[in-house]
Amino acid sequence: MKPLIELTVEGMDCANCAAGITRYLERKGLEDVYVNFQTREVRFRLASEDFTIEEAKGGIRKLGYTVVEPEQKQDFWTLERKLLIAAIFTLPLLLGHLLMSVGIHLPIVHNAWLQFLICLPVLFIGVWHFGKSAWSSIRNGVPNMDVLIFIGGTAAFVYSLVGTLSGERQYIFYETSATIFTLVLLGNWIEKRAVAQTTTAITDLAELQVEHARRVMPSGTVVGIHYPEIQVGYILQVNEGDKVPADGEIFIGQASIDESLLTGESLPINKQLGDQVIGGSLVLSGNFQLKVSAIGKKSVLGQMIELIKTAQQDKPDIQRLADKISAIFVPAVISISVLTFLLSYFVFDVAFKNALMNAIAVLVISCPCAMGLATPTAVMVGVGRLARNGILVKGGKTLEIFASIRNIVFDKTGTLTTGQFVVEQIDCVPTVQETTVCNLIYDLELHSSHPIAKSLVLEMEPRISLNGQRLGPTMLNRVEEEKGKGMTGYDEAGNSYEFGASENGSGTLLLRKNGLQIAELTLNDTLKPEAKACIDALKSKNVEAYILSGDKQAKTAIVANALGITHFFAAQTPAQKLTQIEQLSKQAPTAMVGDGINDAPALAKATIGVSLSNASQAAIQSAQIVLLNGNLDRLPTALAICSHTVLTIKQSLYWAFAYNIVAIPMAAMGYLNPMWGALFMGFSDVVVIGNAIRLKYKRIN
Repeated sequence: MKPLIELTVEGMDCANCAAGITRYLERKGLEDVYVNFQTREVRFRLASEDFTIEEAKGGIRKLGYTVVEPEQKQDFWTLERKLLIAAIFTLPLLLGHLLMSVGIHLPIVHNAWLQFLICLPVLFIGVWHFGKSAWSSIRNGVPNMDVLIFIGGTAAFVYSLVGTLSGERQYIFYETSATIFTLVLLGNWIEKRAVAQTTTAITDLAELQVEHARRVMPSGTVVGIHYPEIQVGYILQVNEGDKVPADGEIFIGQASIDESLLTGESLPINKQLGDQVIGGSLVLSGNFQLKVSAIGKKSVLGQMIELIKTAQQDKPDIQRLADKISAIFVPAVISISVLTFLLSYFVFDVAFKNALMNAIAVLVISCPCAMGLATPTAVMVGVGRLARNGILVKGGKTLEIFASIRNIVFDKTGTLTTGQFVVEQIDCVPTVQETTVCNLIYDLELHSSHPIAKSLVLEMEPRISLNGQRLGPTMLNRVEEEKGKGMTGYDEAGNSYEFGASENGSGTLLLRKNGLQIAELTLNDTLKPEAKACIDALKSKNVEAYILSGDKQAKTAIVANALGITHFFAAQTPAQKLTQIEQLSKQAPTAMVGDGINDAPALAKATIGVSLSNASQAAIQSAQIVLLNGNLDRLPTALAICSHTVLTIKQSLYWAFAYNIVAIPMAAMGYLNPMWGALFMGFSDVVVIGNAIRLKYKRIN
């Protein structure tokens, strides 16, 4: 697969701009095209050697956008400078118009040729800023809002120029042309600043990344290196007060670490030898050496940033309707504008000037951008807020679906319970020593990712070792795992050893040699402290909870009763779990919450898969939602934020549709002039973005 090309592109204002670039690149045969107007990113893969990166950059520039090159100086003609100059020249024209409306006449201000000269710089800026983008969007087959602004502002200027040349004072309204361009530039500036507020989650996470680190050389010397120089396998020295440079495992030492900005866990976590630490977390006390396991986009921090950036790549269904309407919106508005002029002038006998003003007002008051902004801004804020709470959501569509979830199915072991099993008792046959049993169980369970296996490995280690050295050699040379059944191993003599749950429903584990039982283990597990509160919170949201476990009926029933869960399925094989999930999903949207290797197929089968961060890698890859700190109390939080995000999207889209449905007819009937139209159009965009920003700060329970 060819490498992914990433560009930074300036000048995109809304989803329609992004759609124009996307369509252009896809027409050129590029693959995996993704354009995000909020983060100003354009990504793609070259499909062949026939179309180069430079040609792609050139094509984007021809569409009216700026491709930012490394160390490139900022363009002098920024949006802010264009707005400032346009405002300086528009102000006297607008002031003269306002004074005249209250009966104050200043002859010098009403000189037609002076108005022409004052309006000319604003026209140049308008044609440059809006005209270039408008023409490019038409060529690309996705007409954007700039087409409407360009036609409206230019028509007002041309008509005023005709009035100036013919000496017809009543046909001169340069202030309308200048005000249209200036007010829309002002709206773009406000919109740009507001959209930046919706992407602060990315900025906050990016600031956690360190710029420098200390590498411990093989000789023991510590040298300073830049972050891009860090490689997997390096040993880094991390001291008190430092941010952890990269993901990895503590090699030497221990520390108290604050992971709140990454996982939402408010309390510091004590880490010691062998524990995993996350890059970007803060060392509150202690120091340690870290063996790097992941950097860049493969690190937890990198994946969090990437998920937020690409959240709207998988669009919610609600946005697809808005996209279809936006695609035909501009041609429809132009048609309405032309029809408004023709009906006003030829049918209703409206004066030519007023008919033209009504037609221009229709153009400038319409707001396709509001529909294009509604979903991306809300999704960006919602996913960012979820990330700050230690919840990763893979895409806007996932967010929308999760808000509609009515059933949540929990795995028992390691999800509702701690998964930290304690061996209460080991009963061996007289001919087998307990040390031998412990060695066999250790060798078998070392090859499994199941939570019980991990707990047993930890339990057996001190029983088979002394001062960190294992007593006796490895007993098995081949080990196999049968999902849902247990582990099977073979020694050099060809003897087989099977370890798994007993068939009598007692919940104990049996070790067999060549089919004959040689030991029985009794284990004990405890509920997670937050499990009951999580289930109660879900019930308050009318979400039904289920338990789906491979454990025995008796143990599963105890957990279900303790948590107040009515429906549970015990002694389920992986195949049976899939069947249960499929049946529940047919009844209502169903989420599966799990953390073991046996849960991966069920996570993928459910409407939405939810995985805990201390899960196996297979379970995390199969899930659409990941709870980074592994705490179930984040599950109701995730459901609440997703629900509020979808509500925000619906509110914004309702506003965008309602605004256009009401404003366009009012403009067509002459109740709103073009200047008010331009002002209201900018206000409409700000309302949509403001609604998304409100989601960022509102209290959600």
